[in-house]
Amino acid sequence: MRRLAFVLATVLTVAISLSPLAAVAVDDPSEMLPDAHQEARAQAIGSQLRCLVCQNESIEDSSAGLARDLRHVVREHVAKGESDRQIMDWMVGRYGNFIRLSPPLTAGTILLWVMPVLALLVGGLVAFLSFRRARGSGPAPLSDDERTRLTDLT
Repeated sequence: MRRLAFVLATVLTVAISLSPLAAVAVDDPSEMLPDAHQEARAQAIGSQLRCLVCQNESIEDSSAGLARDLRHVVREHVAKGESDRQIMDWMVGRYGNFIRLSPPLTAGTILLWVMPVLALLVGGLVAFLSFRRARGSGPAPLSDDERTRLTDLT
């Protein structure tokens, strides 16, 4: 038991002591643009782009190597003076709509946006109808033979 506690304490200590290294990888000063306004724009754009390695993190939040490369590309485009839309269009042209954390509502993605709502509505309707049917139906009335047998038993 003491050995297990020692191993758990060691693993926890190592994990806690290495966690700042992950944050340093994301906040590397050499990645940042010298102009604060441009850096804020780059971070805003990067927060809308999905890390293709992590998939549910933005490239600004991810410490993956590909995310670092994509942050660098975004900052290059911002430094060139391109608009946010031009940068997003370039990224979508290169990686497809999957690069966006929130894909736009298009004919191709309408089903993805509508399906959860439809599933909830259909599930709610099925639950409502089944509860209503279960509550409304009582025991079936006795037939004449069943009544006769019941009176014979009592």
